[in-house]
Amino acid sequence: MTLDGRTSASNRPLYCGSVSSGGGQILSANGTFSVIVVARHDETPEVVSLELWLPDGGELPAWAPGAHIDIAVGEVGVRQYSLCGDPQDRLRWRVGVLLERSDAGDRATCTAKQCRGSTLTVSLPRNNFDLEPSEEYGLVAGGIGITPMLPMIAAAEAAGAAWTLHYGGRSRQSMAYLDEVVVHGDRVGVLPQDEYGVLPVSDILARSATQAQVYCCGPEPLLAAVESAIGPEDAQRLHVERFRPRSADEESAPDRDFTVRIASTGATVRVGEGQSIVDALEGVGIAVETSCREGTCASCETPVLQGEVCHRDSVLSAGEREQSVSIMLCVSRARSDLLVLDQ
Repeated sequence: MTLDGRTSASNRPLYCGSVSSGGGQILSANGTFSVIVVARHDETPEVVSLELWLPDGGELPAWAPGAHIDIAVGEVGVRQYSLCGDPQDRLRWRVGVLLERSDAGDRATCTAKQCRGSTLTVSLPRNNFDLEPSEEYGLVAGGIGITPMLPMIAAAEAAGAAWTLHYGGRSRQSMAYLDEVVVHGDRVGVLPQDEYGVLPVSDILARSATQAQVYCCGPEPLLAAVESAIGPEDAQRLHVERFRPRSADEESAPDRDFTVRIASTGATVRVGEGQSIVDALEGVGIAVETSCREGTCASCETPVLQGEVCHRDSVLSAGEREQSVSIMLCVSRARSDLLVLDQ
């Protein structure tokens, strides 16, 4: 399984580019590598930007708008952060991070204590939110969901496509990167909740052109509202990205045990009630690439050759779920007694 230009079962570009230094490949065995924090900027009291370089100053992997990277966050685990800089700048990456509160009440994530010169462990870029070619885009962002929209705006501008952005947040003071979006004038609607209430999703979608590709990133209530408002007839033009699992599982089904067969080897394993496919496979020595283990990053997406899937991920669209050509092994299960995987 290659790390360079890997494509998922649903033709979603998972990994973009490669990473090397003067001494050759510097990926670790699990596909991660080290970067240096060369700058940190406080965008708001709750959002910081980090600029990242390779330790030797070499070229970073290529990426496209919508891509994100995993960052190891100590005891917290691994978190996904959208790349929000310039894809043409191969020397540095920029990520915007919402500082989360720890149990002790202080702001604590990987960035809370990171300063210039710190080292972070990151993954290659992965893209579940790819910007499809279109003549028009409708972008909807809530809070930290503005980050993937920044390179999307630049790409739409470069392609000569029409676009609008509706950006909501609790208040103007909490909304990061405002200075980068307001320069686009009336194509951008800045709608802080303390001034305008919640984003008027139905009105926004009603005003978008029928051919416009709609991209939405933000908190779960916003994503759910957009998915509900756009309707099944237009669902194919809606693209959402989640970094937290869906709050409600519309594909829920009682857990039951079932058998997984690996087509390439014929190996079979029984997946028990309450056990993930990943855990069952790893229990018999079959390695599975994983990151989030909660159905949001798509690193464990695997083609399905036979069987009925109970999808529980937060990545696949309604159409992709219906086609059932792939499965997220960390959270999804089988409705049938047998699931045959192309691994």
